[in-house]
Amino acid sequence: KITTADGKIRGAIQEQETRTAYMEVRRMNIMQALLSGNNASALNNAATRLGLGEDQIRALVQNVVPVLAKGVQRNSASGDGLAALVRALEGGGHDRYLNNAEELAAARTDGNKILGHVLGDKEVSRNLANRAAQQTGVDYGLVKQFLPMAAASLMGALSQQNRANPGQLAQNLPSARGGGANP
Repeated sequence: KITTADGKIRGAIQEQETRTAYMEVRRMNIMQALLSGNNASALNNAATRLGLGEDQIRALVQNVVPVLAKGVQRNSASGDGLAALVRALEGGGHDRYLNNAEELAAARTDGNKILGHVLGDKEVSRNLANRAAQQTGVDYGLVKQFLPMAAASLMGALSQQNRANPGQLAQNLPSARGGGANP
């Protein structure tokens, strides 16, 4: 016989599973946004300048973007974080990185600032680069050069999503619990 408590537990588990699945879809939407169409073209063109091939770029995006997205989500969940993110997306012109490979290739300064905001400090960024290098087989130095581009691209994708669906940014961010590896 199912008690009320059992029913509540099952309901909570089903709700958490649904929420996790929903956030996984959102994470995949960000990945798809970065790996398809013009966005992929700009990212591929910029990363190719580092000597990376398409398979390496895809592997790096799949490896680092979930961690960066989780950092964005974590930051947006605290205090004025979401409002600050919306301001950055609306005023930062980040979508230019997805529209122009030259802009993305030159995004080192802005990308490093984004990494600082998203990951918190350089040690976390170094750990992410080290882990991504180990998991993808891409040289650590190249991964370090790629991270600012990935961060700028992520902000560009979020900017595009925010413009396409104003007021729904919080729902478009991946959950800090759903998907992606920790740095």
